[in-house]
Amino acid sequence: MINQQEDSLDNVLRDDWFVVCTAQRVTAFVTTTKLLGRPVAIWREEDGPVAAPYPSSKERYRAMDRYGYTWVSLGEPKAPLFLLPEFDQPGRRLIDCGAFGVRTSGLRMIENFLDMGHFPYVHTEILGKEPHTEVKEYRVALDDNDELWATDCVFWQPKAAAAASSGMDVHYTYRVMQPFSAILYKSSPARPDERDVIALFVQPLSGVESRAHLMMLLYDEAHNDTELIAFQQTIFGQDKPILENQLPARLPLGARAETPARADAASIAYRRWLQRRGVTFGTVTSA
Repeated sequence: MINQQEDSLDNVLRDDWFVVCTAQRVTAFVTTTKLLGRPVAIWREEDGPVAAPYPSSKERYRAMDRYGYTWVSLGEPKAPLFLLPEFDQPGRRLIDCGAFGVRTSGLRMIENFLDMGHFPYVHTEILGKEPHTEVKEYRVALDDNDELWATDCVFWQPKAAAAASSGMDVHYTYRVMQPFSAILYKSSPARPDERDVIALFVQPLSGVESRAHLMMLLYDEAHNDTELIAFQQTIFGQDKPILENQLPARLPLGARAETPARADAASIAYRRWLQRRGVTFGTVTSA
């Protein structure tokens, strides 16, 4: 039996940072959005972005600009935002791929981001192709900052990036910094000694509604922004209907709710990591 959780606000999420939009979209004019089921107003003053409950009151939420986005916390963050040194690395292009609404839990979106097994079936002729369906064994571990890392990931892909001209074994490293934020470091066709960076920052509107903010930091001088964005939007467009048809929409955290395979080591670790942190927003538990 599945027990659906109420969308109560977990302390760990109240005190976390979330992307709400690109920094350049925050102006002196008030705009509204939602975060963790709460209506939020946001605007810019001389010293930076401002966020408040909507309709606005004297109360203020914490807000800041970082990595090209505006981040908001509904509580009191206990630690600084994660580091992303590649953001300031010379030669990398910052590509904002846009924001995409998806009718599912944001945790489902992060889990899908970590899943290599669906590449040949959902992203056929791009990120995967039969009979190259094997997910080779990889390593999953926590670092000293309690970030979740999946390393030594290798998967053959027909067209791993817009800059790829042929199929290749692609090396992946996944990093989950926050329950709703993850980064993929993957082989760079244009710079073999470096890794391209693809970041997924999920804005949980409610327990079953989310907005995905996608960013890339690439070495690619052969394609313009429109071509690079179109490639990434094609990938996300293929994921969207799959995500919206997964049932239940909230991520199951019960031990017997869903049976993972060996290839799902990152998913298993991610669910355990969420449970240990006390995350219940956007989840269901098995009774």
